[in-house]
Amino acid sequence: MDVQSIIIAAAIVGAVGLFAGLLLGIASEKFKVKVNETEVKVRECLPGNNCGGCGYPGCDGLAAAIAKGEARPGSCPVGGEPVEKAIKEVLGSGSKDAEGEADAAEEPVKLVAHVHCRGTCDKAKEAYEYVGPKDCRIATNSPGGGPKACANGCLGFGSCAKVCQFGAIRIVNGVAVIDRDKCKSCSQCVATCPRGLIKMVPYDAAGEGNLALVECSSKDFGKDVKAVCEVGCIGCGMCARNCPVEAIKVENNLAVVDYEKCVGCGACKAKCPVKVII
Repeated sequence: MDVQSIIIAAAIVGAVGLFAGLLLGIASEKFKVKVNETEVKVRECLPGNNCGGCGYPGCDGLAAAIAKGEARPGSCPVGGEPVEKAIKEVLGSGSKDAEGEADAAEEPVKLVAHVHCRGTCDKAKEAYEYVGPKDCRIATNSPGGGPKACANGCLGFGSCAKVCQFGAIRIVNGVAVIDRDKCKSCSQCVATCPRGLIKMVPYDAAGEGNLALVECSSKDFGKDVKAVCEVGCIGCGMCARNCPVEAIKVENNLAVVDYEKCVGCGACKAKCPVKVII
């Protein structure tokens, strides 16, 4: 092969390379995805648990919503105040969210998970001896919906504790107990409980809080409840009749608290004959 042929071949390859590079450059500009710098910085502030407790699909979804002004800086239940502070610094005082906060009347109520059951081993009856896998979801599919005689009672096998990333749940005497100070409001336990016993309640209603809390989930008639558990709500309505602000009522044989009305006076607790209200 002579030198002229080599030069021609090299020129052709070079021309093809330049043409391909030009096309790639044009394509990258035409189809590139614009990055929201604020969203990226907000995402860096979030903890990355992707628990969904904020109501958005993971931390990426929340970061996008905050950057657009559709969510508050304090929307992450896991990060709490430190993350909220960091996000506010990213957004700056002139952000859309900051303006909205200035007009806000008050901060949102802090919610924590709580198990609405007091049917411990010494209070609730067992229908039979269970020998299957220690998993509430599996046990629910066994005869009678599990070994506990109350069809609405905590099975106590700890499926909720296994999904809690923060060590906020432990099993005490056959019933799941949630530490409100460790709970990050991610709602993973709520979604996991097959009997729907775990609900999000105001922080001041859980543990040693001041607001009323009904420690039962049974909707059976009073006689049936007493037959399987010593501390179940019997739907007598004494709490509702004695509440001065009408913050509690009986629905489907179960006392239910309206936390927007409850003032924590303790009248319902004092009148409850089975002491199921704390």
